Amino acid sequence: MEQNTTKRPLIILTGPTAVGKTELSIRLARLIQGSVISADSMQVYRHMDIGSAKIKKSEMQEIPHYLIDILEPTEEFHVVQFQQYAKKYLQEIYALGRIPIIVGGTGFYIQALLYDIDFTKEQADSTYRDTLMQIAKEQGAHVLHQMLAKADPKAAEEIHENNVKRVIRALEFYHLSGRKISEHNEQERQKQSPYQFAYFVLNDKREKLYERINYRVEQMLTEGLVDEVLKLQKLGCTKDMVSMQGLGYKEILSYLEGTCTLEDAAYQIKRDTRHFAKRQLTWFRREQDVVWVNKPEFNYDNDKILNYMQKILRQKGIVT
Repeated sequence: MEQNTTKRPLIILTGPTAVGKTELSIRLARLIQGSVISADSMQVYRHMDIGSAKIKKSEMQEIPHYLIDILEPTEEFHVVQFQQYAKKYLQEIYALGRIPIIVGGTGFYIQALLYDIDFTKEQADSTYRDTLMQIAKEQGAHVLHQMLAKADPKAAEEIHENNVKRVIRALEFYHLSGRKISEHNEQERQKQSPYQFAYFVLNDKREKLYERINYRVEQMLTEGLVDEVLKLQKLGCTKDMVSMQGLGYKEILSYLEGTCTLEDAAYQIKRDTRHFAKRQLTWFRREQDVVWVNKPEFNYDNDKILNYMQKILRQKGIVT
């Protein structure tokens, strides 16, 4: 198939947490002269290596990686920043004659980049936002989430109650426009992408995925997750910061604050990560033009998976 000359190539490799995206992304990048842009809301932070399952320098095998270790944990990171950084790095990668591969599990970030969603036109109401933040502070995130469930049940299903920032944004959107943000997002999904893209979702059987998640959490604790969070605490990181909302971090902070045991914290991380994986899959199932790569169908053989992915990339004219 001839390559679409008007659109630049873009590969997405995503899937639920702990499915094995990192290893596959390195092998794919080596095969096709690719560079990796991380679509992960936690790996962007320095000093947050264990809990974010960040790729190690030794694992990168000299493949260029972007959007990793660029912010301090005290700084905020959100979808608009991701979009701005990613677009800048895309130009750098294209200029070097390489193919960008977006790797990570934050579906909202991927969607924002892939369909070039414009967030600049959205209005804001700081008074209403402050009121919502006060409710979260005084009555808890759960109360805020219940408000969203009444206004926009679908959005409440998609957004975890601990993600206070996105819950507030959804309520604010409804308050300002009278429209549900879930419907707005659905419309945005219908937009045409400015890229010639292949959107791969790596997946596994649920029980296998949950086993991997449980094992990974145990590994994180063995590797020193508690010490990592302790250091972050000493750097001035607190529970209300965006960086500390990440799975594994807020639970260990609770343990360090003495509000739960380490055993309880580990149980919560495993449970919430399993729930997170389920929500990720729900998100990817709603995306259009997705190529599902189910590991059992390839007998868990990455060589077979890579052959299949290359075949798709050739069909789409992304590689020759």
